[in-house]
Amino acid sequence: MTSPAAATSGGAESAPSYQITKGINGLDKVILRDVKGNSAEIYLYGAQVSSWKTANREELLFTSNKAIFKPPKAIRGGIPLCFPQFSNLGNLEAHGLARNRFWIIDPSPPPLPTPSPNKMFVDLLLKPTEADRKIWPHSFEFRLRVTLGPSGELMLTSRIRNISTDGKPFSFTFAYHNYFSVSDISEVRVEGLETLDYLDNLQNKQRFTEQGDAITFESEVDRVYLSTPTKLAIVDHEKKRTVVIRKEGLPDAAVWNPWDKKSKQIPDFAPSEYKHMLCVESAAIENPITLKPGQEWKGRQELSYVSSSYCSGQLDPQLVLRGSR
Repeated sequence: MTSPAAATSGGAESAPSYQITKGINGLDKVILRDVKGNSAEIYLYGAQVSSWKTANREELLFTSNKAIFKPPKAIRGGIPLCFPQFSNLGNLEAHGLARNRFWIIDPSPPPLPTPSPNKMFVDLLLKPTEADRKIWPHSFEFRLRVTLGPSGELMLTSRIRNISTDGKPFSFTFAYHNYFSVSDISEVRVEGLETLDYLDNLQNKQRFTEQGDAITFESEVDRVYLSTPTKLAIVDHEKKRTVVIRKEGLPDAAVWNPWDKKSKQIPDFAPSEYKHMLCVESAAIENPITLKPGQEWKGRQELSYVSSSYCSGQLDPQLVLRGSR
């Protein structure tokens, strides 16, 4: 691995600082690390966050031990970007093209407010190649800012603009395909989606209403929850930790765990790893986003964590959902 090189970006905003180094198979990655030890790593391949660690070096994201860090294969884990298509909801390859393209560091992005001056961030940019336009015939700019906040929170802000000159709009679906690391999937619950409608991908996308007071896991789950709140919580009893998802511009939430049978069918996923991962994804799926030329869409999520023990009553997930930290 090469020695990291400090870098800054220009523009009117306070210049971020980050390190650029070589990751697995020589792929370039960006490292954000604060003085407390909180960190995030982002591969330029796919603009994919591959690691998010606490000050105690505890990894909060899941990446498969069998993940293939070799283009054109997408990286199994972290936070893949699903654009311009979620899953198989269209004619493109599953989850679109953004997650297996090489992005560049954007040296002078349009200003984006950063309320706290001590935040660390990097701006990445993707534009389609001629080959991409043959697959998806639209001109766009996809700008992603990844920010490490002052308390170790991880923020991703996507800005997608239609830059076509032919006057044609385009539509897309989108998701931050978050893979979270969990102690034991049977000891985890997701709060904030109760009573909501969802599309069940295991039953031909039929629509159902969630009946439980929280989502728990006893078998394969592959659902898209609709019109979800802006805050969700993943409560991990064994780790005594709750991860909070706050999202803007992303009305839906996909929840996925392949369980044992499906895991054996995924080449870049070890059969037993389903026990230690859970995808809860911030998404815009049911109603595709449509942009006319010159229009821009923004979708943002913030991930944070609190030490807690749901069983001992030290944390009421509903208080987390209402904003208490």
